[in-house]
Amino acid sequence: MQMSKQIVSKFPARATAAFCLITAGGLSYQANFLPYFSDSSVSQGFFRSSRAIRTIVVTVADYKYSLHGLSKDCDEYRHLLSEVHLRSAKRLLKLCEINKGFYVKAGQFVSSLRQVPKEYSLTLSLLQDQVVPCDFKVIKEVIISNLGQDLSDVFTWLEEQPIAAASIGQVHHAMLKNHQEVAIKVQYPGLEKKMKLDTRIMYFLSEFVAWFFPEYRFRWLISEFTEAVSLELDFVQEARNSETIARNFKNNKFVRVPHIFWDFTTKQVLTMQFCRGHKVDDVEFLNGKKINLEKVAKLLLEVFAEMIFIHGFLHGDPHPGNILVSTEGQGGFSLVLLDFGICKKLDEVFRLEYCQLWKALILSDSKKIHHLAERFGVGKYYRYLPIIFSGRTIDSKSVLEKGMLVEEQKKLKQDLKGLTIEDISSFMESLPSDLLIILRTDELLRSAISKLGASKWLRLQTYGKYASFGLSPKLNPRSDLKVVALYTRLVGNIEYIHLRLAIGVMNIVVWMEKLKRYLIKFRIKMSAAGKGMLTAFFNCNLKV
Repeated sequence: MQMSKQIVSKFPARATAAFCLITAGGLSYQANFLPYFSDSSVSQGFFRSSRAIRTIVVTVADYKYSLHGLSKDCDEYRHLLSEVHLRSAKRLLKLCEINKGFYVKAGQFVSSLRQVPKEYSLTLSLLQDQVVPCDFKVIKEVIISNLGQDLSDVFTWLEEQPIAAASIGQVHHAMLKNHQEVAIKVQYPGLEKKMKLDTRIMYFLSEFVAWFFPEYRFRWLISEFTEAVSLELDFVQEARNSETIARNFKNNKFVRVPHIFWDFTTKQVLTMQFCRGHKVDDVEFLNGKKINLEKVAKLLLEVFAEMIFIHGFLHGDPHPGNILVSTEGQGGFSLVLLDFGICKKLDEVFRLEYCQLWKALILSDSKKIHHLAERFGVGKYYRYLPIIFSGRTIDSKSVLEKGMLVEEQKKLKQDLKGLTIEDISSFMESLPSDLLIILRTDELLRSAISKLGASKWLRLQTYGKYASFGLSPKLNPRSDLKVVALYTRLVGNIEYIHLRLAIGVMNIVVWMEKLKRYLIKFRIKMSAAGKGMLTAFFNCNLKV
């Protein structure tokens, strides 16, 4: 390893790039013949890794030479950069489709982030529905080896065709011997070894990219992805997460969490209650059942706001396949939460500070936002936190629910032009992991409520309301000392009342706006009706 570093250091950058490109190409060429001679995991790993190396080297070369000599401030650079982004995203999409497994998972992970260029997020989002199920013979072996019993001893029946397939496992519909209808989630064999190799290669490639482009640093992304995948591979931990969420919502009759059958659950096999429902963004189904779309969006936001601001225990992967709408429930429907592999216990200090951040966003308290940004480690970029979370600038003069004024939008565009890729990399590296998972979760929720046609104000209103609940002194007994406890409770009550009043005033403003629009429409209708009656009257008189 030391020798290789010495050799590389003697080469100029371009020569090194050419050397890496030729080497990676040669590795890929040789790897294409390995499957004919060996079916071992070593040859498969070599094949997958060499493909990844070749793809990244070609992508780096594309960026390096397509943009060479161009000023970053010119329109031509921005146009060419978008083209290179799109070409590179298509290369990565092809790599993920061929390599499958964790590469698909990584592509899905990246597509859910707002912080990556839109060319990547839109292109890689095609991976969401491209997982090919594993042969049932392999799945059957995993179930038997984990449960230690033959399928006929455990199940009355088990459907061979999966009802869902993901990058790390698939789900089958079955019935236990005691006539309990279940969903059995089975992990694909050999994933841990593949994960270790694939993530090491991803780390290596991120360092390789950073070596050529110091401003492009993706170590934070690889770290977050690796942590998330490691959590997902342990189905026992997922089952525990499921029970924690179930306890947190035990008094909520609109939320359902499948019961876990521990006798038939292991690290690679998870058996849970079978729950029927449709994806939360299946608008056609919801309309067909006459379920109010805004009510679904509101409940979805409230459930996750409660997780973040009150429980401090978050389901970190709320894509539509993991949240179903069931027609069972007091209000005509309920939400069924699934797949608890990626869950995060938020630090209690962070939870309270995140509540404070939303209070500051609602009240446009720029000093408090700056202070909290310092606490989160992103003080340099504090001005952009309101844009990320509430969609307006830190010094905005407009009402929160109305978004930015035209002048503010123009100014923001100018400010954003001054941001470099290095700034974005630095910002993302600085964020605490708790905030990173919230950003990803929030982006998935925004996508879902957008498809449901809910207003942006609904999200702001819900987050503000639950942030105020999270700051309630009843939830935060911070001290046993009577004097300190009384003072803390007094301050907390004032903060809570202040925020609730602000949200109340904003709700009145929104209600007044709706009433105003309704009255205008009513006046137009009445005016049209009056004209019609007048016309009919004159026509009648003319005939007479």
